[in-house]
Amino acid sequence: MKLGIEGKTALVTGAGGGLGRAIAEALATHGATVVTADIRLGEAQAVAEGIRAVGGRALGVAMDVTDAQSVADAFGSIEVQADQPDILINNAGFTRDNRIGNMPETDWDAVIDVVLKGAYLCTRRALPAMISRGWGRIVSISSRAHLGNPGQANYSAAKAGLLGFTRAMALENGKFGVTANAVAPGVIDTMAVRSLPHYERIIENAKASLPIRRLGRPEDISDAVLFLASQRSSYITGEVLHVTGGRY
Repeated sequence: MKLGIEGKTALVTGAGGGLGRAIAEALATHGATVVTADIRLGEAQAVAEGIRAVGGRALGVAMDVTDAQSVADAFGSIEVQADQPDILINNAGFTRDNRIGNMPETDWDAVIDVVLKGAYLCTRRALPAMISRGWGRIVSISSRAHLGNPGQANYSAAKAGLLGFTRAMALENGKFGVTANAVAPGVIDTMAVRSLPHYERIIENAKASLPIRRLGRPEDISDAVLFLASQRSSYITGEVLHVTGGRY
């Protein structure tokens, strides 16, 4: 099935991680030129090299999504080597868990800044080209945690805030042919999750409690992103698509 993204340029932030890599690879498979951005340049370049090795088009760039100058520099490099993005995937994010009484202010700020400030800086920079073309897709990776998780006040607040940001972008930019949507994953079987000391218990809990009795896979998320980034979703904006196996 043609998705209408052949020849489009897609920027994926946090592309060095498991979800970012899966999303970047999926977009490339369907004909997009993919810019893999990560604060770790080596990781971004490794993902891009993997895409090129199987015949795709990709460029790896360094980007600190919390730093306006770093974002501007990365977009400048993209413009020279590829093209301004038609598709922006705001994927950068991480957890620093703790109960609120024990959470250092630095951990609160770090999570909020990467998820929310990062989406703001990247979206602000990507929008002018999308608007001038009359076509654009902004897909932000939220989380089921936007409903609230104990020990994740910073992460839950950031991911909930991303939904408000998404809806504001949808209202502001729909008239220009630019849509903004979010994907909210549940627990996904990435290397980060596999490294947790209670990984086996997570699997057992998923099999016992989820309507779809397994952990999510990175491709479950990339498939959802592909749809929202495609021409097939042209009348969908301001929405959040939960990919959780039925967990709410």
